[in-house]
Amino acid sequence: MEVVELELGEQSYSIHIGAGLISDSALIQSEISGERVLIVTNETVAPLYVDRLKQSLKDRSVDVIALPDGERYKTLDTLNTIFDILLTNQHNRNSTIIALGGGVVGDTAGFAAASYQRGIAFIQIPTTLLSQVDSSVGGKTGVNHALGKNMIGAFHQPRAVYIDTDTLQTLPKRELIAGLAEVIKHGALADRQYFEWLEQVVDDLLSADAETLTRTIKRSCELKAQIVASDEKETGTRALLNFGHTFGHAIESGLGYGEWLHGEAVGAGMVMAADLSCRLNMCPGEDALRLKSLIEKVGLPIAPPMGLINEFVTLMQRDKKSSDQGMRLVLLREIGKAEIVNAVDDGLLRETINTGERLLE
Repeated sequence: MEVVELELGEQSYSIHIGAGLISDSALIQSEISGERVLIVTNETVAPLYVDRLKQSLKDRSVDVIALPDGERYKTLDTLNTIFDILLTNQHNRNSTIIALGGGVVGDTAGFAAASYQRGIAFIQIPTTLLSQVDSSVGGKTGVNHALGKNMIGAFHQPRAVYIDTDTLQTLPKRELIAGLAEVIKHGALADRQYFEWLEQVVDDLLSADAETLTRTIKRSCELKAQIVASDEKETGTRALLNFGHTFGHAIESGLGYGEWLHGEAVGAGMVMAADLSCRLNMCPGEDALRLKSLIEKVGLPIAPPMGLINEFVTLMQRDKKSSDQGMRLVLLREIGKAEIVNAVDDGLLRETINTGERLLE
């Protein structure tokens, strides 16, 4: 088992990475203090792993809620169904919520934990590559609104993250590819050597080679943990993790949540951000092309849907990453180095958007 530490003072916690962790009763129960547990999962994951997790929690009183599967269910209505279970079954401040699933489950269950009785403990057991390398780490929780993604939420750190790499064996190929967007993002913004290694092991990643995926998950978690530890509430450097996301969130909200997976939208968003970086003379063209090439090679989209072009700027302006100074974007200096830019030339931004499938050609 690999362990990555996220250092946040009294809120520090460990990220455990290894095969079969869901069945490790001593490990799973080590961060649970009360007798009551609510497992929040979804209808796809529940038949695969809930019984195994309940067996590891055999000494506790366990309730389970299986949410509908999909980004379109990441809403306040879904949040209320979790509160209904907590209240009906009389969970108290000593209860623990365990999020068993992908990013939607983790974000929604985490927000429920942050809100219920003004905050109770929760644990992340992410079951998709994207949630293992990104959303389960760092304490961002929340739900979507029709006018913007993740606009309603809270920072609430988990007690622990348990990444059972065996869950990737049941992950659909499309979900695996979507997770690689966040993996590529980490190398592009923070670690050129990691990015270059990813270029070399693309085939192993796409074939879900266990050793390669474990090494990838660990390095991505290390990079994210370092950034979160330096800026937990995203007042500065943590915003670098949003590389590709302002463009990507516009795609997700414009199409309707769930039409494109989050990683697919981020893939296209990173190419757009790199294109704009070149137009602003920030980034060498060869680095932007190299990023586009890797994104395309793993099978991710490299351009937005053409039907969104006319409303794209409006959609971007609704993103929560905007500030009083205007739209805040994360752009590329070179592979391995990103920069936060608080305002960009509107004409150049529209050129990037309007190029569509001709990006960086």
